[in-house]
Amino acid sequence: MASPEDRIEENVPGKFYVDDQCIDCDMCRSLAPDLFGMAPQGGSFVKKQPMTPKEIELCLEAMESCPVEAIGDDGE
Repeated sequence: MASPEDRIEENVPGKFYVDDQCIDCDMCRSLAPDLFGMAPQGGSFVKKQPMTPKEIELCLEAMESCPVEAIGDDGE
């Protein structure tokens, strides 16, 4: 499970984030390339918080598909 304390610094502020457990599998970037980007040190980060129902759905799908549960939703 993703930990808010372990968020990587590249994440934009908001509800969804990627933490330092990311193994750079590219799953989230493949599912939602407008929302997730590749961090300079490798791994993914949330580059844009979802705004529409479709974007929220894509973030949730990426979160559920992450093999190491590195995507979190802090509920804010």
